[in-house]
Amino acid sequence: MNALRLLPVALVLGILAAHFYRSATWIAFGVTIALLPILLVRAPWAARVLQAALLVGAVEWIRTAAALIAIRQSLGQPYTRLSVILGAVALATALCALIFQWAPVRRRFGIAEKRSSVG
Repeated sequence: MNALRLLPVALVLGILAAHFYRSATWIAFGVTIALLPILLVRAPWAARVLQAALLVGAVEWIRTAAALIAIRQSLGQPYTRLSVILGAVALATALCALIFQWAPVRRRFGIAEKRSSVG
């Protein structure tokens, strides 16, 4: 069942790797591909590395969107659809980082449950 819970993370990392591949950013491509096997590691550090990578990936999508929008604007071409699509991809990438806060996923990675101190 955890495989289904982590599937969005794998898909987002795959899309990010495809982005780096298309832009011939080989080091970023290699690092992103190297993150996929970390999904199989059952350790708290693995969850934190993946969360950080997803947040950095979201920033990369925003940076890419800004660059492409600027190019489109300078050429007098429409850019609304581009901004909506890349904004949605950036949001999906950032939201995937929250999957690691889900209780079943936290247990899978051995992240301690937060205790509330009432009283």
